[in-house]
Amino acid sequence: MVLPRLIFPFKREKIDINNFFGIGINFDKGDEQLTLLQELEIQNISFRFPLWEIDKLEEYVSFLAQFSNYSILLIVIQDRDSIENRELLKINIEKIFQEFSKIGVQEFQIGHTINRSKWGFFSVNEYLNFFETVYSIQKEKFPNLKLIGSSVIDFEYYNTVHSLFNFYNLKYSITSSLLYVDRRGKPENRQMLIFDFQNKIKLLWAIVLLSPKSQNRIYITETNYPIKNTEPYTPTSQFEAISLKDYKRYMVRYFLIAFSTGLIEKVYWHQLISAGYGLVDNRNNSLKKYPQFYSFKIMLSLLKDKKYVSHKFSHNLYEIHFDKLSIYWVLHHETWLKFNQEVKFIDIDGNSEKGNRILITKSPIYIIIN
Repeated sequence: MVLPRLIFPFKREKIDINNFFGIGINFDKGDEQLTLLQELEIQNISFRFPLWEIDKLEEYVSFLAQFSNYSILLIVIQDRDSIENRELLKINIEKIFQEFSKIGVQEFQIGHTINRSKWGFFSVNEYLNFFETVYSIQKEKFPNLKLIGSSVIDFEYYNTVHSLFNFYNLKYSITSSLLYVDRRGKPENRQMLIFDFQNKIKLLWAIVLLSPKSQNRIYITETNYPIKNTEPYTPTSQFEAISLKDYKRYMVRYFLIAFSTGLIEKVYWHQLISAGYGLVDNRNNSLKKYPQFYSFKIMLSLLKDKKYVSHKFSHNLYEIHFDKLSIYWVLHHETWLKFNQEVKFIDIDGNSEKGNRILITKSPIYIIIN
């Protein structure tokens, strides 16, 4: 029933561009994150709370209170004690809901990377039992909070299907996916012949539409690329790691493709500060902004308040059109575009020029038309 839906066009949802971009922050990365977020002028942040640190709950809440002006997605990370002991989970999750909601947190992702045993779950059924317990507390005592799941990582949708089609007493307010494409390289690369990033999103949407367990809303709550020559801080091998030049390109293209589908409500990049995969390098006891920090900032600035018009993706040329702004890039062969009037070109590093003819490369170029 899912695959036939891919044959027909999806109705594009009305996604708010100003509320689309998100970034992950972390407890151990310090107060400097607040200044960096202010520079980016972003609205959405994700924040992890590990259940094995429940004794530090007050410290986490106090730290996150500094960010209460942001829309916060609180990611509750499981541990074996809470997976195996339902009564302990009930006690702890009630504390978490109670304390974090005091500082305005309304969205809670329950569980993280459920299809990787190193994170604690040995089966999807273990996760469903876990979520069902949390859901019972939310329904009884915190009905205004939103629960998000099932947090499957990578293109392993058989786990997503299991989590969205079952007989457990649970529902997700929003479906979350940790939709990494780093092992495929650029987001336009295909897996299993047809599934580039765009088609992976469409397949996920088709699954969610058919599920009785979730509203028709999707967040990508984690994704990034590992950076070359930053081991041991990269989470993958150097085979998957990419240059800073490609990181900028792929990150911007990832966000633009996800938005163009009209099926993803928010994307959270993971994360703001991380030497091996983030936007800021924190090695040597100092903070150094990577080039992708500025590319992220430029993207947010140029797309602010923009109204989506259309997009067209061919085998080589990709184009997305907003009101008075168009974005182009190519996958293979560079190509020249000519305009009937003088326009302003801005590259992903913020360099600008004017003219009526521009070479389109693999790096997205923003074209402002007055």
